Amino acid sequence: GAKAVAYTQQLQLVIIMVGMFLAGYIVVHMLPPKVGFLDALHTSGEAGKLKVLSSGITKGGFNWKDNYNIWSGLIGGFFLSLSYFGTDQTQVGRYLTARSIKESKMGLLLTAMVKIPMQFLILLVGAMVFVFYQYHQEPVFFNHTQLELLSKSKYKDSLNWLTAKYDAVQQAKVLAMNKIEDGALQKGTPLWKKRDSILRQAQQNKTEARSTITRWMKDKSVQGNDNDTNYIFLRFVVDFLPKGLVGLLIAVIILAAWGSNAAALNSLASCTIVDFQTRFSRKTLSPRQQYNLSKWYTLAWGIFCIVVAQLAYNIGNSLIEAVNKLGSLFYGVVLGIFLVAFYFKKVGGTAVFVSAVLIEVLVITVHLLNQYGVIGLSYLWLNLIGALGVVLLALVISPFFPMSRATRAGPLA
Repeated sequence: GAKAVAYTQQLQLVIIMVGMFLAGYIVVHMLPPKVGFLDALHTSGEAGKLKVLSSGITKGGFNWKDNYNIWSGLIGGFFLSLSYFGTDQTQVGRYLTARSIKESKMGLLLTAMVKIPMQFLILLVGAMVFVFYQYHQEPVFFNHTQLELLSKSKYKDSLNWLTAKYDAVQQAKVLAMNKIEDGALQKGTPLWKKRDSILRQAQQNKTEARSTITRWMKDKSVQGNDNDTNYIFLRFVVDFLPKGLVGLLIAVIILAAWGSNAAALNSLASCTIVDFQTRFSRKTLSPRQQYNLSKWYTLAWGIFCIVVAQLAYNIGNSLIEAVNKLGSLFYGVVLGIFLVAFYFKKVGGTAVFVSAVLIEVLVITVHLLNQYGVIGLSYLWLNLIGALGVVLLALVISPFFPMSRATRAGPLA
C-alpha cells in the first residue's frame, strides 16, 4: 500500500506543480497590459494580502487570539509540524519504506524543500487572483450553489436588488481601474490617490454586501453556508480559464486531496491490522487474508473520514486553516506521547496513557471555550499545551503508576 501511494504521488506532484505554475502565469497574463507582476504584488501588499510577519503585540499587550503572528507560528507551528512530520503515520510510513536510514532522512529533507515553496506558490497565486478581481468584475459571493439556495428563499427579491446594486458598483470600479495609466502606480500622484479611493470604495461596498448575504445565510429558513473562501479560486478557474486548463486545475485539486487521503487511509488500515487485529485476535491470519481484510478496513475508515469531513467542513475560514485547526486538537497530545517515550524512559505506559487522555480533554475544553468566546487563544497554541501537558503530567503521576518488571527489563526479558 505504501509503495502504491509513493508511486502515484510522484505523478501527482508533477501535475500539481505544473498546474499551479500555469495558473499563476495565466492570472498575471490576464491583468491589464500596463499592470505587471511587481505592480500586482504592490497592490496586494497594500490591501494586506502579503502580510508575512506580525509581532502580535498591540496597545493592550500581546494578542493571544492572533493566529498568525511570529510567536504563534514559530512556537505553536513548530510543535504542529514536529508532530506531523515526526509522528504522523502518513509521513512516518514513507520513511519506513525507504531502503536505508540515509534515504529516509533525504526524504524528510526533500519534503521540507518542496512543501515550503509549494505552499508559498499556492498563497502567491491566491494574492494574484485577488489583484485580478480588482480589474475584473468580482462576484458578490463565490459559492454559486449557496446563492441559488438563497434565491429560492424569502430573500429572493432582496438578493436581486442587492446583486444589481453591487454589480453596478463593480462595473464602475472595473472601468475606472482599467483607465489607470503607468504613472498611477507611482506613490503620491493624483492618479495613485484616485486608484486607492476607488479600491477603498469598492471594498466597502463588497464588505457591506457580503455581510448582508452572510446574515441571510444564517437565517434558520435558509441554513446556508456563509463561508465561500474555498470557492474563490474555483470560481476564477471556471469563469475565466480555457476549458482544457479548467480540467487540468480541477484535476490538480482532486489529486491534492487524493494524495493525502491515499496515505491516510493506507496508514489507518495498516495500523488497524497490526495494532489491533493481529494483537487481539486469537485467529492467525495469512498475509493474503490480512490483505483482503485491510480492504474492508480501508472502506470503513474512508466512510469514517467522510463523516468527519462533513462535520468539520466549516471549522476554519479556509481549507488550510480547517486542516490545521483539526490537527491541533490531537497532534500536540500525540507528540507528547512520543516525547515521553524518547526522553523519559522511566515513565510507564499507564502513566502516559492517563496523561494523554486527561490532556486531550483539556485541549478540547480549551478549544470549546475559545469557540464560545470565553477565552481568546490561537489554535496553534493547542499544540504546545498538548505536547508539554502530556510530558509534565506523565512525570508528575508516574510514581503512582509504576512500570512492570517486564517493561523495566526490556523486550528480551
